[in-house]
Amino acid sequence: MQVTRGQISLFLCLLSCASSLGTRYTPDWASLDARPIPEWYDEVKFGIFVHWGVFSVPAFGSEWFWWYWKGAQNPNYIQFMTKNYPPGFSYTDFAPEFHAQFFDPDEMADIFEASGAKYVVLTNKHHEGFTNWGSPYSWNWNSVDNGPHRDLVADLGAAIRKRSLHYGLYNSLYEWFNPIYLSDKQSGFKTRDYVEKKAMPELYELVNRYKPDLIWSDGDWEAPDTYWNSTGFLAWLYNDSPVKDVVVTNDRWGLGCYCKHGGYYNCADKYTPGELPDHKWEKCQSVDTISWGYRRSMKLSELMDLPSIIKDMVKVVALGGNYLLNVGPTSDGMIAPVFEERLRGIGAWLKVNGEAIYATKPWRVQAENATVPVWYTSKSSTVYAIFTSNPMQNSFKLLTPKTSYNTVVTLLGNPEPLKWAPLQTSGLIVLLPDLPFTPADAWTLKLDEVA
Repeated sequence: MQVTRGQISLFLCLLSCASSLGTRYTPDWASLDARPIPEWYDEVKFGIFVHWGVFSVPAFGSEWFWWYWKGAQNPNYIQFMTKNYPPGFSYTDFAPEFHAQFFDPDEMADIFEASGAKYVVLTNKHHEGFTNWGSPYSWNWNSVDNGPHRDLVADLGAAIRKRSLHYGLYNSLYEWFNPIYLSDKQSGFKTRDYVEKKAMPELYELVNRYKPDLIWSDGDWEAPDTYWNSTGFLAWLYNDSPVKDVVVTNDRWGLGCYCKHGGYYNCADKYTPGELPDHKWEKCQSVDTISWGYRRSMKLSELMDLPSIIKDMVKVVALGGNYLLNVGPTSDGMIAPVFEERLRGIGAWLKVNGEAIYATKPWRVQAENATVPVWYTSKSSTVYAIFTSNPMQNSFKLLTPKTSYNTVVTLLGNPEPLKWAPLQTSGLIVLLPDLPFTPADAWTLKLDEVA
């Protein structure tokens, strides 16, 4: 039978239409949890978290300043306010002082790009309810009507995407002192006025306006997902939103959802599993170990040093996770020099060792401790052995890899093959060169053609 050109065109059109329709997800966890996580997320491995808001003005204690001052009535916060601000000063009075006058989106994006990060997640709105964009649902409590008088979400997003980095937005579902939310809470969450009038309309508007590649949900834990209508939102996000094919989400969509429902798992702040999980996960970590927001009183001893950050990241990636490292800008829009120094240090290490991080998969064995502790990552028949302490000797044993006649061993940053010999049962012993100095105190052996 002869097929006409018109029939071929019709067939191709039908095939294209069927492909574009894709899978439709229903608003229930069984369907939503079955959605594959877009591949870009597993490949990028390392991102930057940015906590920025009105809390950056007092810059005391943590980004939970308002809650600790007025909610928990912590005496340290009360004393801070009594000493430094006049009677009657309210939290909302901080907003006009959130100037962001030195905020240069390109300059900030340059620092993030130099870190080697492949995605950036900015707080669109923390639990204080202040939005870093001109939300029509947050009148006069947003960065366009108040404080900086500019759209921080749009400005940073444009600079991030200009550098081909992925752009994500953090969003707190609840707001500590929103009277509509508090009314719903008082009813035992039998009413849903806050969700229907504020939280969900604002979230839909955020997605449609800024088209984030990632939504980092938070502030969900006081109410079940049925109150938030999380499954309804996620079904729309995955089926019909402008980012339906690329968007990634986490697991903070209601009481009991952590480590169970959603996209990738956070489980808890700074969570690290003890063994390789069977689900994609992410560790969020902060350079300032005390706070996610900027603190004027931070001490050097309270900050992660570069070797600690690299060791943490390597472990996370070896266990199949992504590493989201937080820095808090100042209220005037600057990344503190000590944070910038950490980020550029990570980038310098990744320029040499990034091959062992980006787009890798967990190996059959994630770690061993022979000469020194080693973490493994892999790509096909190539295995990377990352060690985060200097063995202080030239011979280096790896007990797990199974070598072959074709095995080649190199040190990343040095193209010359290294001498090695197989061990009796499995593994090998490698003759190391003098290790180059690195402030990160971590190096990588690349083993080609091993099992």
